[in-house]
Amino acid sequence: MKKSIFISASFIIMFLIGCKNDPKTNVSESVSHAEESTTESKVKVNPNKDAYFGNLHVHTSWSFDGYTNGSVTTPDDAYRWAKGEAIPGGGGGGDLQIKVPLDWYAVSDHAEYMGVFKKMEDPESPFSKLPIAKRITSDDVSVSFAAFAEVLDGMNKGVPQDELTDSNLAKSLWKEIIAIGDKHNEPGKFTTFSAFEWTSAPNNRNLHRVVLFGNNSNIPSLPYSVFDSAKPEDLWVYMENARTKGATLLAVPHNGNASDGMMFELVDSEDNAITKAYSETRMRNEPLYEITQIKGTSEVHPDLSPNDEFANFELWDYTLSAITERPKNRKGSYLREAYKDGLKLDSEGAGNPFKYGIIGDSDTHNSASSIEEDNYTGKFGMENNPEHRLEGIPGNKEASNQQIREFSSGGLAGVWAESNTRESIFEALKRKETFGTSGPRMKVRFFGGYNYSEDLVSQTNWLNTAYESGVPMGSNLQSSTGKSPTFVIHAVKEADGANLDRIQVIKGWLDANGKTHEKIYNVAMSDGRTAESNGNVSDVGNTVDIKNASYTNDIGATELKTVWTDPDFNAQQYAFYYVRVLEIPTPRWSTYDAKTLGIEPRKDLPATIQERAWSSPIWYNPN
Repeated sequence: MKKSIFISASFIIMFLIGCKNDPKTNVSESVSHAEESTTESKVKVNPNKDAYFGNLHVHTSWSFDGYTNGSVTTPDDAYRWAKGEAIPGGGGGGDLQIKVPLDWYAVSDHAEYMGVFKKMEDPESPFSKLPIAKRITSDDVSVSFAAFAEVLDGMNKGVPQDELTDSNLAKSLWKEIIAIGDKHNEPGKFTTFSAFEWTSAPNNRNLHRVVLFGNNSNIPSLPYSVFDSAKPEDLWVYMENARTKGATLLAVPHNGNASDGMMFELVDSEDNAITKAYSETRMRNEPLYEITQIKGTSEVHPDLSPNDEFANFELWDYTLSAITERPKNRKGSYLREAYKDGLKLDSEGAGNPFKYGIIGDSDTHNSASSIEEDNYTGKFGMENNPEHRLEGIPGNKEASNQQIREFSSGGLAGVWAESNTRESIFEALKRKETFGTSGPRMKVRFFGGYNYSEDLVSQTNWLNTAYESGVPMGSNLQSSTGKSPTFVIHAVKEADGANLDRIQVIKGWLDANGKTHEKIYNVAMSDGRTAESNGNVSDVGNTVDIKNASYTNDIGATELKTVWTDPDFNAQQYAFYYVRVLEIPTPRWSTYDAKTLGIEPRKDLPATIQERAWSSPIWYNPN
């Protein structure tokens, strides 16, 4: 059955329809900005690469749902926040300020009506002259609500507001966003990217993608909105056409957990079987997947992986429905299951459409990614207040308040790049030498090969050897002559963060009967722990003082490293491997908020969290 392109409003997220563009014609004009000139003397370059942390999924008041839900910040504010400055938070709370600046950042406001409503507040802006502007910005809530209701009603009928879709005005706003990013780009110190979000949500099932440009040369004159098409395949046409005109870009899908099985379906948008051409097109355009963010983590679900003791992590179990509808389909919603499905499709000659590298990200709608549990300020401006987050937003239904309480803090995208520049970071994203974290800045290395010695990580030049004799995360292992692959893994805790509990390798494979399997190997543990005969490992312990929202690093390790060889390798089987690194338990953001308010932590929320990181996989193909 073909999917409906009907788009609805969520309890706080209003998915709108933007300017009418055709994927084949929308790139006939382009926006070019002179790239910065750099020299090696000005920019640190490391051939063995450094880890750079950032976010590419960032909304401001220039996104419709950010504006309507209390955001007072702009794209300029977003970049200033990422660089360490304080910005206004709104919502009855204080300023927003990250404790340690990020290395790179991209504002990716929704393509649908991008910037339109915020600009109506500016008397110098042409948008303030539009007939609807006085009503949208009215101090009379009933008047502004009625105006927004008209916009939503048109959206739900598939008809945008004509006065809000003037292409010349939309182009000017897109140019302004690009220019703001350029202003903050400092090669070698802080990198910015131009980006937007394509916001498809058929029947309230999440299919969103963030589209990121590698540089500001030959960017299409307009972003691609869901009103152009709600089908990912049409977005890819827009991207392919932009690429032929000199643009560099990629897309990152997110929140499969809210897609009700649609994100990783085994058919295309027209219910046709997956083909090799489809798989190649999908992977060419969207090489990465956002595994965790404020709306939860979509690595794995206990229903799909009942033997994974750590599968029940920050699960946000909702669709995007305004009536807080729960998803019915786990399969097609979580990345590990998609990895396994990709092996089967590949073995059948259809290619692998789910060969995704991994990042973590935010989805903030208030400019600040809010990645720190003890510095959490929520997703929207109206949540910039611990009382609102824990005890409820006045006027909200309790079911909606519960969804807010179940939000996670933002995640981080880690990239292994030679320098902190657009070119180097974008290339790292493209080749999938990336990892995601649930917020902390722990660093994870992962290499695979056939000639690594068991004592490699104790050698001073181990990193050179790891690159020279194998492949890094995000790569493919060449087929072997039967020899088991060996993996080099290194994890380091965040400088001022919690110690590490363990390193796990998650393996998936396809047997001779076409059935997929998974297994979790505990390969490096802190505190002298070893795996039992069944592979299990004792708990690391827990130092969290819940009442005082604190913990100590009396347990765990600052660093874990190992060389591990797959004991169950079969050279005839398709397989993937990725690394999961766990921290020791620490207080969850809701526990920090409870302490701030002087109340007991809520019983319907976890008091502690084991933050984690995930590497991009390494795939093995027997052909």
